[in-house]
Formats: sequence, C-alpha cells, structure tokens
Amino acid sequence: MIAVPAENPAAPVVPGADVLRRTEGRAGILTLDRPRAINALTHPMVLALDAALTAWEHDPAVTTVVLRGAGERGLCAGGDIRAIHADALAGGTATPAFWRDEYRLNARIARYPKPYVALMDGIVMGGGVGVSAHGSVRVVTDRSRIAMPETGIGLVPDVGGTRLLGRAPGELGTHLALTGGQVGAADALLTGLADHHVPAAALDALVADLARLPADEAVARHATAPADPGVLAGQRAWIDACYTAPTVEEIVDRLFDTGVPAAKETATTLLAKSPTALKATLAVLRRSRTLPTLEAVLDLEYRASRAALAGHDLPEGIRAQVVDKDRDPHWSPATLAEVTDADVARYLTPPSDGDLGLAPATA
Repeated sequence: MIAVPAENPAAPVVPGADVLRRTEGRAGILTLDRPRAINALTHPMVLALDAALTAWEHDPAVTTVVLRGAGERGLCAGGDIRAIHADALAGGTATPAFWRDEYRLNARIARYPKPYVALMDGIVMGGGVGVSAHGSVRVVTDRSRIAMPETGIGLVPDVGGTRLLGRAPGELGTHLALTGGQVGAADALLTGLADHHVPAAALDALVADLARLPADEAVARHATAPADPGVLAGQRAWIDACYTAPTVEEIVDRLFDTGVPAAKETATTLLAKSPTALKATLAVLRRSRTLPTLEAVLDLEYRASRAALAGHDLPEGIRAQVVDKDRDPHWSPATLAEVTDADVARYLTPPSDGDLGLAPATA
C-alpha cells in the first residue's frame, strides 16, 4: 500500500512509502522511495504517480510538479523486472496491466499542462526514462547515467523510448537503442533526452527555488555546462555510417569493417544481445519514426512488449542478468541469421486482446 500524505506544505513525508507526495510552496514534489531497488517502478507506484498528477492538475496552489528519487544511487532503475520475470513464468497476466497503466502515465506526463520537472540524477533506465524524459523540464547532473538497456534482457525499448531515441540526431538513437549503452549528462543533452545540466550538489537548492519561482527561472539559476564533454559527438561519423544499414546483420558487418576500435567493440556488444530483440528493436524504432504521436508509438511498443512477454528471451534475459546473475543468457533463436521475418512481425502485431488504445492526440 502506498501512503500519501495530506497536501499542504507542512505535511509530513511518510517513511517507507513507495511514492512520497508533498507540497512545498508552489511545487508538488513526488519522490520515488524504493532506494534499495534504485526506485524501480511497481504497478502501485505508477498508480500513485498518476493519482498525484490528477490531484494537482487543477489545484491552483500547485504550479510546478517535481519528480526525484530517494537515495544516492539514482532516480529510477526502471520497471521491477524481477516481478516481470515471475509473472512471465506464471503465464504473464499481471505484467500487461502494469504496462497499460505505465504507458498511459508516460503519455500523460508528456501532455501535462503544468511544468513537470524531472531530476534525472544518477541511474535513470528503462521505466525511469519513461517517467522523466517525457517531462517538459528534464534536468541531468554530473552523476547521471541514462540508458534504455532492454535488448540485453530480450525486450524492446518501451515507455516511449523509441520515440525519444528516434528523434536523436542522425543514428545516435539507433546506436543507443540497440546497444543499451549508458550516457552521461552531455550526451543526454546532445541526444535530446534532457534539457539542462545542474550539478548534483545543487539539486536541493533547485528544489527550494522551484517551490517559490517559475520553473524556467528556477532552473536557469542553477544550470551549468557539463564538465565532461561526453563521447557521442566524437563517434557520430562511424555511428551514422554504420547504423543506416537496412538490417542488424549489415550494421554489425559495417561496425566490424570500419577499422575503428570503438566500432568493433560495439559490434561485439551487439552480438551478445538477444538477436530477436535486436531485430525487433530496429523494426520498432524505424516504424516509430513514421508515427505522428507519442500515443501511437506507445501502442506500437505495447505490441512489442506483449510479444516479448510471450516469448523465450525476456524471462531468460532477466534470469541471466538479474535473478541468477550468471550473465550467460541462452537466446532462442541464438543468432541473427536464425531470426525470421515472421519472428519480427510478431512484435508489430496487436495482441489478441487488443492494443493499448490511447486516444489519438496531436504530436
């Protein structure tokens, strides 16, 4: 059960709750509070976030919403994939309901009528990207490590991730989607996953200013250029040249053939991922680029997620990476050559009980 304190500036924060909700001045502050799990999202947490957005949307006392994570490790490591693993082994009935509410929340955040300030400090992955990178004000820090690592567990980037990555300059988003690579502050700004950099040490001061000032003014008081310039700008030439290839197999071949050590390392990285997830990810990412709205992309990603849940590689990938931690997943099919067009088409086909069904909206 999620404890929600009363909405007033003096309201105490309830210890042990998975989502803490309070108001401070003009700001509504949401804190993901599972620090031992790097604030991994559960279904009740998604519902609590949505309830808070409902409560504050028409509350004139709240002019800005702030999202942050408890603890020092990160905003949110993603969805609770241990729960997804258990559900997949039991038949996969609870996870689709979680995804439906999670993806609807992602769409709501993107359309929220008040400034939604996401403090993307530390680890921000998977579902953590979904509750932050669709916000109107996205703040990274010197500690930020942002990624969509789904292909490493047999899943396709979701929570609107293929729309975010599909809009990155050139083929940088394709590179990040297939490799699951992490980016720091500078590369998050370059790829459009974030808007501002604020030193981690200044976050509390930023929140205090958000409680009394308009969001853009508060952020401007603390925003700085990242000290680390990042790596993607310097890799753009070979990334763009390789990832424009029509298939994953040809992308891998081009990476090996570049003569660039980092490109060859990337090819080796790709060959360790789920072959099915790689091919499905490329197909979903490229189709998402043609879709007019985030809602349409979330519908597409829901199809892909449901297909993965019913397949072999998702539970096997979670087992290898998170449950047994042997880092030795046995993918099936085991190679890119064995993944058929029909296998990929399954990720683009609506599930038997229907799509996510989000109403069309203007992009």
